[in-house]
Amino acid sequence: MLFRAASETLITIAADPRRLGAHIGFLSVLHTWNQKLLHHPHLHCLVPAGGLSLDRSRWVRCRRRYFLPVKVLGSLFRGKFLAFLAAAHRKKRLCLTGSLAHLQDPVEFDRFLARLRSLHWVVYAKPPFGGPEHVIKYLARYTHRVAISNGRLLQMQDGQVTFRWRDSANGNQQKQMTLDAVEFIRRFLLHVLPSGFVKIRHFGFLANRNRPESLALCRSLLPLSPAPVTALLNEFQQRAVERKCPFCKIGTLHVIERIPPGRSIPVTPSAYQNTS
Repeated sequence: MLFRAASETLITIAADPRRLGAHIGFLSVLHTWNQKLLHHPHLHCLVPAGGLSLDRSRWVRCRRRYFLPVKVLGSLFRGKFLAFLAAAHRKKRLCLTGSLAHLQDPVEFDRFLARLRSLHWVVYAKPPFGGPEHVIKYLARYTHRVAISNGRLLQMQDGQVTFRWRDSANGNQQKQMTLDAVEFIRRFLLHVLPSGFVKIRHFGFLANRNRPESLALCRSLLPLSPAPVTALLNEFQQRAVERKCPFCKIGTLHVIERIPPGRSIPVTPSAYQNTS
């Protein structure tokens, strides 16, 4: 529902001749956490700065410092998401238990939706913080993150876990939080997606079905040579393949150290235990 509402909103507003008047393409990445590991589902969308004209005859560039109006995006996204939510409720596809059990009543649910419609929904948009090479390298690291990295884990002692988090409401200060181990595990497991759920999706001219043809058309219409970007994409795809375990073809290979030819490797019992 979140993917659908966001994608339809971007595609609809971008196609409006009063806005951009173009058929855009983009990818969306689902994140479900905040710095405290609490449930915070949201999408990160990476959108090229323009799109194909509606007759597919030319490339339409957006303004240098402006893509689409965020207030209009927020309003349309709110309407689409709440419409999808209401339809799911009518079809009894929502699991409403615990503190949400009262929303099973259609009257209570309508009141709930009315309150949500009265709120201002915010869409956050910003330009990239570097050129194509920087964006793609950042994306390669960013798309497959989990809720917390090992670098943020500080200690496990007396049944409690301490980790580092960034307080965005207080100038992005680095702080520490200590949770009971069971509560830490509960928060972490909130972000384990159902089996088969696709967290990275492509839309518009980047949709899987027509991406090769659409990209070829985009390259033919763009004034600059796409060779550097194409090379980076190929490198990104090659690295993704190389990171797979050569034996099981499923797990991820993490390079700890590169050992030059001729160097001996001392094997201690502790090292053997760690590598096993």
